[in-house]
Amino acid sequence: MSQRRLDPSKGRPRRTPPRVPAEPVGLRIVGGRFRGRRLHYSGDPRVRPMKDRVREAVFNLLGDSVRGKHAVDLFAGTGALALEAVSRGALRATFIEQHYPTAEILRRNIAALGVEPLCEVITGNVFRRARWKHAMTAAPWLVFSSPPYSFYVERLEEMLGLVGGLIQSAPPGSVFVVEADRQLDFRVLPDSSQWDIREYPPAIIGIHYGHPEH
Repeated sequence: MSQRRLDPSKGRPRRTPPRVPAEPVGLRIVGGRFRGRRLHYSGDPRVRPMKDRVREAVFNLLGDSVRGKHAVDLFAGTGALALEAVSRGALRATFIEQHYPTAEILRRNIAALGVEPLCEVITGNVFRRARWKHAMTAAPWLVFSSPPYSFYVERLEEMLGLVGGLIQSAPPGSVFVVEADRQLDFRVLPDSSQWDIREYPPAIIGIHYGHPEH
């Protein structure tokens, strides 16, 4: 007697697969006291964390200039950049992230490292600076600007205004790190001659050391 095979597409309602919580996906702290610790990342390509190898190269360039800084992550995502800075001796960190689910993942990463007292997460539009400028301190800043690459085309004027305004108001000794790709001509950035440009294809990194400390 032959057995009939049930057609799974008939007779039973399809179940929506359960939502899987964000788990570490090839993202980790690469240096400092938390070296090797994994970070949560949903895998959402819109978040696009800076690759570990690029982050390691950037922080090697920054060296001891990270210590004692107030890290500010303008497009925080997972928080990997500013958390790397905290791992390497930054005094505190401010994270600005507009996407609420991503901000929750960021808070999980902060909690997992046990650095909540050093960190503040601000959920909102980074271009509305009035909503978060209260978080900036008198300590020198280490500002990370790693937005979606398309912002350098679609929102270029806003990006230039954001970075330029922060450079003008930054305490002496502040440092700025911009990540872009070939869509950005770094010569349009404020103080264009003062940027140290490095290529890690497809990423291009610019570092600006701001005004010297008195």
